[in-house]
Amino acid sequence: MIDNFDFGRIAIIGDLILDCYINGSVERISPEAPVPVLVRANHTTVPGGAANVAMNAATLGCQVSLVGLVGDDDSATALCNALKALPNINTDGIITDPTRPTITKTRVLSGRQQLVRIDDEKTSQVAESAQNALIVSARKAIQNADVVVCSDYAKGVLSPPVLQAIFAEAQSRAIPVIVDPKQLDFRAYRGATLLTPNRGELKASTNLPVKTDAEIEYAARNAIEQFGGDVLVTRSEDGMTLCSKDGRTTHARTHKSEVYDVSGAGDTVVATVASVLSANQDLETAIIIATNAASIAVGKLGTATVSRAELSQSLLADMQESGATLSLDRAQHVVENWRHHGARIVFTNGCFDLLHPGHVALLKDAAQQGDKLVVALNSDASVMRLKGPTRPLQDQAARATVMGALRYVDLVVIFDEDTPLQTIKALRPDIIVKGSDYTEDSVVGGDFVKSYGGSVYLSELISGRSTTSIVHKMAKK
Repeated sequence: MIDNFDFGRIAIIGDLILDCYINGSVERISPEAPVPVLVRANHTTVPGGAANVAMNAATLGCQVSLVGLVGDDDSATALCNALKALPNINTDGIITDPTRPTITKTRVLSGRQQLVRIDDEKTSQVAESAQNALIVSARKAIQNADVVVCSDYAKGVLSPPVLQAIFAEAQSRAIPVIVDPKQLDFRAYRGATLLTPNRGELKASTNLPVKTDAEIEYAARNAIEQFGGDVLVTRSEDGMTLCSKDGRTTHARTHKSEVYDVSGAGDTVVATVASVLSANQDLETAIIIATNAASIAVGKLGTATVSRAELSQSLLADMQESGATLSLDRAQHVVENWRHHGARIVFTNGCFDLLHPGHVALLKDAAQQGDKLVVALNSDASVMRLKGPTRPLQDQAARATVMGALRYVDLVVIFDEDTPLQTIKALRPDIIVKGSDYTEDSVVGGDFVKSYGGSVYLSELISGRSTTSIVHKMAKK
């Protein structure tokens, strides 16, 4: 679990933003113009942009060195004071440029409804002296880092010379660089290890459609050709898709959660991915954990961090879906979480119309072959096609309820096809278990599972026990 991760050191370089929130209530329209009158209740400020990435990574437990640019103003003071509240954020790399204001985004809200946003910023080219100072700070931060993050909000900090210096320094030390991009031409990020565009950014960069899984993958492959690294596409309610330059694709489905505010969710994702990588975990594990973090983040109002305790609780909930009957998409998400926490996934399937001791013995034996047992049940329509118009005796909901109540079973999935091959391909179990009345070569999905190192296990059957024999016995009475 994430509680046991030993998080490392992250250098975060990018556009620093102060997010301000003016909250109040609207009870009337102004007599001066047709606009609402807000009675202000409070005014809060929190770090945003690259500073929010730093807050998220530090909250999880990373040591963070932050590099960016602020003005010589009250907003810079507020931003730096907020960052210094976390002792594991080093702000020595923040450069002050008196010719530019600290980027400030002020949101005016009534309840949870945003009325207007006011931006105070200067996006022209950063002065050469400030740019050189950023390069010096970035190189110094990278020297002590396990992972580098470039948080690009297109506000001027990550200019071509700064990016080139970052990539060169990181490559010389074999340190991965994650970029949250804003530039339309992804060739600007050649030298990065991973890009994390959202759907809109991917579409703008490639001029390709990005609605379906297939379209996302095709567009991501185009992006890979532009800059040469891996691409992680954040897809809001559809989760994330990782396309690796070696040809692999991984889809991570997100939790369905109430969405209050998506601002800062991308920062949470990149911070979580970088943090998990700094703990010497693989990228696939980082993405599964980041989907949980993003689901938590969008359930909060405004720019917010996700704590280690919140994330651990969310991951634990996925680990404890014992006996639940889930859709195939949701089951994929849960199984991936189990797998990335080291669990061996066991799979078996059947109609399981009238549960009898033979079934129980099979399920008990199957559960002993690994850590988590997934049972795929034929739907009512599938059973009828296989067994005839008088079957099943119990509908799929009843069969799933009984199956899920068994302590050996961790997850139930209902499939409508004649065989479970589609389900097996989606879940990619480590072991398929069937009764000894099968041969290993005749087990559906066996060849597929063995192709990636899995196995087929044949469980000894209890003689004289079958649903058909019970039905025949009942019919004679």
